This record gives sequence, structure tokens and C-alpha cells, in this order.
Amino acid sequence: MNYEGLMERHDTSHTSLPDADSAHRLAQLERLAGILDSRFRVPIIGFRIGWDSILGLIPGVGDVATVVPAGYFIWHAHRMGTRKWVLARMGVNTGIDMVIGSIPLVGDLFDASYKSNLKNLALLKAEMQQKVVKASKMEVSNA
Repeated sequence: MNYEGLMERHDTSHTSLPDADSAHRLAQLERLAGILDSRFRVPIIGFRIGWDSILGLIPGVGDVATVVPAGYFIWHAHRMGTRKWVLARMGVNTGIDMVIGSIPLVGDLFDASYKSNLKNLALLKAEMQQKVVKASKMEVSNA
């Protein structure tokens, strides 16, 4: 069977290898997650925080402002072919961060420890790894 026939028979949207553009996007998203969640080290205790936690200290505005880069993160994950349930989980992480983070004081402490962007990055990396594994299995089974 030729390649076109194979493509017609199998949905490869979740089994093809991530391309170079996806690798570049993943690297960008990794930098963004680091900036938002762990850019700075708090002296003495060594705990890492990012701009998400710092901006969250501004009542009302801070938590809403950090949703924009989180949405950008999810949008790129969608463009990279991430499955819907993973995108939904990423949305839940972002929603939890925004809702609980908006509670004065308690939310700020929660926001510093929850690190939703790093959680979403981990989900995206696992998704990309799974694509590689599935593509490898398909290649072996088609050989």
C-alpha cells in the first residue's frame, strides 16, 4: 500500500512525530513557563517564584493579566496537536490558578506554590513524548 493509502486509513494527527516547529514552540513555552512560575529565587528560603506570583499581588489586575500568557500557552499547545482532554486539563490548571489566586493573601501564597504554567508545560511535554512513542509503534507495525 502506498503512503497516500496509509494516510487515508489512519488518523495520524496524534501519532505523527512532532516537527521542528513544534520543538521550537516547546522551547519557547518552556522559557515562558519558567519566567511566569520560577524566574526569581526568594533569598534565605530559596523558594522560586515568577512573574505570575508577583503580578498576582496586584488586586484584581494581576491574576487577570497572567491569564493572557496562560491562554497563549494553551493556544500553542492546541496548534501543536495536543489532544482535547490535555487541553482541558491545562485549562483547569489555569482556572484554578486564577480563581484561587484571586483570593487576597491566601491566593497569593497558593499562586506561588501551584505553578500552573509549569504544570501545563509538564502536560505538554508528556503529550509530545506520547506522540513520539505512538509514531514509533506505528512505524514498527507498518514495516
